[in-house]
Amino acid sequence: MNSDQNKPSADENSRLMGNANRKELLAWALYDFANSGYTTVVQTTIFSTYFVGVIAGAAQGVAPGLSTLLWSLAIGVANFIVMIGGPLIGAIADQRACKKRFLLISSVGCIASTALLALVGPGDIGLGMVLVTVSAIMFAGGENLIAAFLPEIVPEENMGRMSGYGWSLGYFGGLLTLGICLAYIIWAKQHGLPETHVVPVTLLITAAIFALAATPTFLWLHERAIPVALNRSLSNLQIGYARLAHTFKEAARFRDLLWFLVTLGVYQSGVSTVVVLAAIYAQEVMGFDTQSLIVLIMVVNVTAAVGAFICGHLQDRMGSVPTLAITLLIWIVAVMVALFASKTAHMWIAGNIIGLAMGASQAVGRALVSKFSPTERAGEFLGLWGLVNRLSAIVGPLSYGLINYWSNGDHRMSLLSTLSFFIVGLALLCKVNESRGKAAALMGDAG
Repeated sequence: MNSDQNKPSADENSRLMGNANRKELLAWALYDFANSGYTTVVQTTIFSTYFVGVIAGAAQGVAPGLSTLLWSLAIGVANFIVMIGGPLIGAIADQRACKKRFLLISSVGCIASTALLALVGPGDIGLGMVLVTVSAIMFAGGENLIAAFLPEIVPEENMGRMSGYGWSLGYFGGLLTLGICLAYIIWAKQHGLPETHVVPVTLLITAAIFALAATPTFLWLHERAIPVALNRSLSNLQIGYARLAHTFKEAARFRDLLWFLVTLGVYQSGVSTVVVLAAIYAQEVMGFDTQSLIVLIMVVNVTAAVGAFICGHLQDRMGSVPTLAITLLIWIVAVMVALFASKTAHMWIAGNIIGLAMGASQAVGRALVSKFSPTERAGEFLGLWGLVNRLSAIVGPLSYGLINYWSNGDHRMSLLSTLSFFIVGLALLCKVNESRGKAAALMGDAG
């Protein structure tokens, strides 16, 4: 047999080297555009406040602070499940080269469960928690999988920029979804429609936009990974866990990656808290109504897109670690402004500072993990990135929810825990050596 038959063709070599064309890069970034409507409408703005104020509100006999805790628990359970399963899914996707198939499954699941949330009304606390949990699981799974494509489509020196483009486009996706929802809410108010009618329609709008905007991803984005020869005596679970076990055995080779994951887990706990509870804070403490909240989040999305775009270029010039340190300082300032806010104008200032910091910190985090990951194990290591994100999405919001419940609904006291995450995260970041981490990833590729 001719040995050349086992060698990749020129076209395969081109694809494996990450020579993606503009259409394919756009397809990758459009997924961030597509799924951002879910986070802004369901987790951040409309449905989160609807759940706390209406579905599990005081009119339903729920004790002060308990509705916020129940919301935090639903998000926490979802992220716990993803935390356990994310690295496993990433390992199997790498082994079998099926990231795109798993991405489709998670996307359909998130879209369907978001649409089903339209059926949840006042008092349907259990159904609401279940559907929010399912939708959050599917969303997070898709987020991990789309990130795993990044090292396949761009070279290492452009990862920061491409990640920034994705986050920027994502914030504009959230902005578009919120804008359409706001237009409908204004129209519905003019026609005297109740909130119990308006909110379900916004959820259907969100699901439809997700489905339409994600379609180019599945049409144009290519799976570049090559399946590894399988041991037919092992199941997918055994293969996945065996590969994960091997990853952890080699942890010493990637110490900067692992230390950064610890750092990310701490500061991302603060970010996750802001994402799922900021609108509730603005509603309960500052008296914002739904329309004002949507306008605020729309403005925040613009500043977040600007922050992600600038940060993508900045980190390629001065390095990811220094850039991230700057963004964490901005986070600390933003949370302190919100903590001491006494007027709605103060909340607007805090929101815009939060937007700049959020877009920047999330773009840097994804790019830095990609830089620290050997190319052929990107899905697996970005699964670890997803694991840490999910752990932070449990610790952050749950700590806020528990403090809020124990303090009988004192949101300012709860916000102190959020501030501490950013301060500690900044201190831990000082031990991350970016050059050494990138060198370890290159050694992993060579090995």
